[in-house]
Amino acid sequence: MQKLVQAFPIWTILASGLALIEPSWFTWFSGSLITWGLGIIMLSMGLTLKFDDFAEIARSPKGSLVGVALQYTIMPLLGWLIANFFNLPTELMVGLILVACCPGGTASNVICYLAKANVALSVAMTAVSTLLAVIMTPLLTTWLVGSKVEVNTMGLFLGTLKVVILPICLGLLMSRFTPVLTSRLRVFSPLVAVIVIVLIVASIIGAGRDQIIASAVNLIAAVFTLHALGFSIAFWAGYWVTGSAQDARAISIEVGMQNSGLGAYLARSNFANPATAIPSAVSSLFHCVIGSIVAAWWSRRKNNQ
Repeated sequence: MQKLVQAFPIWTILASGLALIEPSWFTWFSGSLITWGLGIIMLSMGLTLKFDDFAEIARSPKGSLVGVALQYTIMPLLGWLIANFFNLPTELMVGLILVACCPGGTASNVICYLAKANVALSVAMTAVSTLLAVIMTPLLTTWLVGSKVEVNTMGLFLGTLKVVILPICLGLLMSRFTPVLTSRLRVFSPLVAVIVIVLIVASIIGAGRDQIIASAVNLIAAVFTLHALGFSIAFWAGYWVTGSAQDARAISIEVGMQNSGLGAYLARSNFANPATAIPSAVSSLFHCVIGSIVAAWWSRRKNNQ
């Protein structure tokens, strides 16, 4: 089971490639299925959390605060700068900035484990940045792209609340009041989350195959640059503040990997052009690949390197 979860980047790459060859294999997973699927992913994350985790954040907040601050400053600004630098079409520009304004991705916790980073810090950052997303993602997206297209700020807010906050809160309550059931669900929930996010990514890539091919060079370059810089800047900033390479690795991975599933859902739900969701799908592919590479590199090095 664990090996299947750890192979998440491989499944994403394979499914994305198949979606470009034969979109109909994955485009059936759309509409309300994406909404419910993202809710399942967030519930899976909630099942891994406990109320004590938030108490631990309060006792030692420095690493979490640095990571979350980078998440909602460096990434949105990089998204805006890179989208303009590569002169992306408006719908792809909006989509790239939107995913850059999203919280850390759920797969980041798995990558941190593989990288021998501070997994507890990664989980704490994911939890805090995700809870803040209900406010920060709509506000930052409106601020950065409001001059390009009409942004449904309230729709972004309600969508984030529905598919992120409520499922996570349900997972926390289940962990607290139904521990036996929760422990059983935890065995399967990571694999279920991986399957769902792979389906979401492949569905969007399949539906936007023509736009992806038309803007392939600029789009791929823009998404790769966003995540590569996110990983790099966050690592050195995290190391400068915490003095711990293990903490810096967690901060780097958490900041560099976005919740692309949330970005895709919000793009599909709140913007008229469906191509707005394409950068989120491509983002999921690239941040997994980059995350897997750095995890393999760091796993072979000492925690102070």
